[in-house]
Amino acid sequence: MKMIPVFKPLLDDAERKAACNVLDVGWLGMGKHVGDFEGLVSDYLGLNDRYAVALSTGHAAIHLALLLMGIGEGDEVITPSFNNIADFQAILACGAKPVFCDVLDETLCIDIKKAELLINKKTKAIIVMDYDCHLCDHDEIQNVANKYKLRVLHDAAHSFGSKYKGKRVGTFSDITMFSFDPVKTITCLDGGMLVVRTSEDVKLLHEMRLVGMTQPSSTMYKNQRAWTYDVERLGFRYHMSNMHAAIGIAQLQKMHLIEQSRKKSCELYNDELSKIDGVRVPLADFNDKVPFLYYIRVDQNVRDSLREHLFADGIDNGIHWQPGHSFSLFNSAKSGDLSVTDRLTKEILSLPLHSMMDANDQHSVINSIRNFFAKR
Repeated sequence: MKMIPVFKPLLDDAERKAACNVLDVGWLGMGKHVGDFEGLVSDYLGLNDRYAVALSTGHAAIHLALLLMGIGEGDEVITPSFNNIADFQAILACGAKPVFCDVLDETLCIDIKKAELLINKKTKAIIVMDYDCHLCDHDEIQNVANKYKLRVLHDAAHSFGSKYKGKRVGTFSDITMFSFDPVKTITCLDGGMLVVRTSEDVKLLHEMRLVGMTQPSSTMYKNQRAWTYDVERLGFRYHMSNMHAAIGIAQLQKMHLIEQSRKKSCELYNDELSKIDGVRVPLADFNDKVPFLYYIRVDQNVRDSLREHLFADGIDNGIHWQPGHSFSLFNSAKSGDLSVTDRLTKEILSLPLHSMMDANDQHSVINSIRNFFAKR
């Protein structure tokens, strides 16, 4: 049986030609395409007082952002427990400790009032993550951060292309992270990006992403390299390759198509699934959002049965995510009240969502869910 996957990138001849071009040129590491990709993302976002730096993965971006913020041994970083494991591991990699916070039931984004209760003298930063079609209350988050003199890392892995109060995500936060991994709205095969405020931050990131080497990116962006350089700081092999950047450039050229088709699919899901008793759909209008995934919430007593029913109908589905405090590595981590997180992670279910999604596939998903609840 052919399965309808949860994620499916929009790949065609443009990506194949881009990949072949990189292979033909033969410069496979960080080079011209990386610089071009950074410039195109900057243009797309409308950056005028910030800078984009491409990295190997979203996790690499989070790790370097925390180091850039000065996060280190003994520090505490508040993060939603309802978040990707990459954020938690990046905190540990800095020698710091994650402190788990609850999320809001309506948006599944961080509950900033509960976060404020977790702040103490060891707190150095807050990670806030936009979830799917929902954006955080970034103004209120910044007010709290200013009050306690904290840094804010905006995890925008889900919200590339979305707008907050008319402003493109990436244009207003302290530091913003994007992910371009295989399942995101646009993919670089794998990739990440940081948007930072100062040229000094850019210089530090350029060195840290290239195992600390002071090779100028202006040289490497010409598909050249310097054979002599210094190393002044800790670094990692976190740079983006030309191949990945070339795929990202091809993806970015069709961003309008990706954006419109995903909105249309989410609107159809909401319209049809909201009519089914027992199904809770996202409370979103999708006007200024570019959804990364689509989820529903159902009673925890039927969630796993619904998953099995969908699988039997050839429909893949997922759970995004298990909460951080459920993992053995973090079972002694500090946390506040996590009652919303504990409830929603037993109810949530990710459904297939693709750019230019086949209408028959989407109706198959809807009909399968409708049939499941009709039999109960």
